[in-house]
Amino acid sequence: MPKTPSISVQISALPNNPGVYQFYDNEGKILYVGKAKNLKKRVSSYFNKKQEYGKTRVLVKKIDSIKHIVVATESDALLLENNLIKKLMPRYNVLLKDDKSYPWICIKKERFPRVFSTRKLIKDGSEYFGPYTSMKTVRTLLDLVRSLYPLRTCNYDLSEEKIADGKYKVCLEYHLGNCLGPCEGLQSEEDYQKQIEDIRQIIKGNFKNSLQSFKSQMKVLAGEMEFEKAQRIKDKIDILENYQAKSTVVNPKINNVDVFTIISDETHAYVNFLQLSHGAIIRSHTMEIKKKLDETNEELLQLAIIEIRQRFKSQSKEVYLQFPVMVEEDLKITLPKLGDKRRILELSERNARFFRQDRFKQIKITDPDRHTKRIMAQMKADLRLSEEPTHIECFDNSNIQGSNPVAACVVFKNGKPSKRDYRHFNIKTVEGPDDFASMEEVVFRRYKRLLNEDEPLPQLIVIDGGKGQLSSALKSLDVLGLRGKIAIIGIAKRLEEIYFPEDPIPLYLDKKSESLKIIQQLRNEAHRFGITHHRNKRSKAAIDSELENIEGIGKKTAEQLLQEFKSVKRIKEATIERLAQSIGMAKAKKIYKSFH
Repeated sequence: MPKTPSISVQISALPNNPGVYQFYDNEGKILYVGKAKNLKKRVSSYFNKKQEYGKTRVLVKKIDSIKHIVVATESDALLLENNLIKKLMPRYNVLLKDDKSYPWICIKKERFPRVFSTRKLIKDGSEYFGPYTSMKTVRTLLDLVRSLYPLRTCNYDLSEEKIADGKYKVCLEYHLGNCLGPCEGLQSEEDYQKQIEDIRQIIKGNFKNSLQSFKSQMKVLAGEMEFEKAQRIKDKIDILENYQAKSTVVNPKINNVDVFTIISDETHAYVNFLQLSHGAIIRSHTMEIKKKLDETNEELLQLAIIEIRQRFKSQSKEVYLQFPVMVEEDLKITLPKLGDKRRILELSERNARFFRQDRFKQIKITDPDRHTKRIMAQMKADLRLSEEPTHIECFDNSNIQGSNPVAACVVFKNGKPSKRDYRHFNIKTVEGPDDFASMEEVVFRRYKRLLNEDEPLPQLIVIDGGKGQLSSALKSLDVLGLRGKIAIIGIAKRLEEIYFPEDPIPLYLDKKSESLKIIQQLRNEAHRFGITHHRNKRSKAAIDSELENIEGIGKKTAEQLLQEFKSVKRIKEATIERLAQSIGMAKAKKIYKSFH
């Protein structure tokens, strides 16, 4: 077996044409399939720079051989890439997670066709509409069709000969008015086929033909004084108009259009698809895509458009998108900016966001580790950190007009409180209400101790306060030589601004951002923890001062009494004899006289 040439030799032999490349490992297993406008440039980029993402670095290390297929255009490369991914299932390509079977509505190829739902497509010439992402939608449509048009539900072979020979008799459905009895020749094939054509249009989302037909029938019957029959037709018009109103109507001029939007995070992307027909949304579907490498939103959306349009057999010639991507050559791309078109794009994006939120809620319950990892990755991106903040510490000062100044440090690990690591600080070196100096002291004391005890340092420090408190904390990090080794931010209460060192312009995170919620939770927890300690200290000081204010009673005596009696209330209730046992009769008389 000939030896595989080196990677550099294989790359140098690649053409500068559009095409599809395939990476294989040393065992001949497919690793990755990708498309390129220029094969040589794209494949070279994997090896010419240090890859930012770990998965890509692992992939590059495993590549042993490269194969390629040259095509005429980039559009052809896109289609070929999609087909090869499906066929070869490479380990490092994106994973499309929703490959379940979807329901369809079938109009059977037969004389007097039946209309029913199915999950199996049989190539017998029957018409299939769908697939639908919800069985509820299918049932609603079929209920609508059956309330408007009497159709047969039996599976008899209604050939002309058998009907002429009187092989069949009408069933209960005929007597209930749900079928017009084609099995006994009571309904003509022409009349039945006209119903099927109207049903075909309703399924496609076009109600115009059926409404016009019913309205003309109603006028004819009313003109002939057949008011009961005319009323029955009017009831059908009301049913049809009511169903049409329930569909999201955008603009009747918007017809035969597909809408695609994408939102993504570090690990997954969510693509929503809306299909519009005659101004109404007739289909909505959201696809979850797991990222395998560092795929961009453009690449993922390209893949999703091809996959979804093939799956739902879309024949639309126009698509609405958030940003331009390369699609099939005969497909028109529109990037809406205003009006109904823009609103429908925003609706699609909102659907994708709601789907993503629902998935997060499910994952939080079923896969907490993935939930934590996603939030850490999101915080890293939102706060522009160099690593994921799995260990965060937050500081807050508490004092009332400078009395009993204290500070609190709370610790979050993997996005959750680690209460055994919480710490209180009594301010020792600062006189009066000086938040800046207090912050400088507690940050220095906290990290001096961690360094001395060789304890792990956090990836992120959060300071409750604006630029002033942040600058004070930074002074301590400078003294300890930790500047640049630990990320540090300040959060100001008023508008929830996030301040970074040496950056005068604050960052404003989205109010619904999970990163902001974690920071707010940290800040609130630090405030609660600090206030609790401050109140306890203040209460003790008040008790001490109450005893010390008695003439002849000093701090030492007060502490001795509290240690023995546990509270001022018990001291007040004690007899002179009982007090004398602890501190002597002279002091006992003074205390008893003061409280009585």
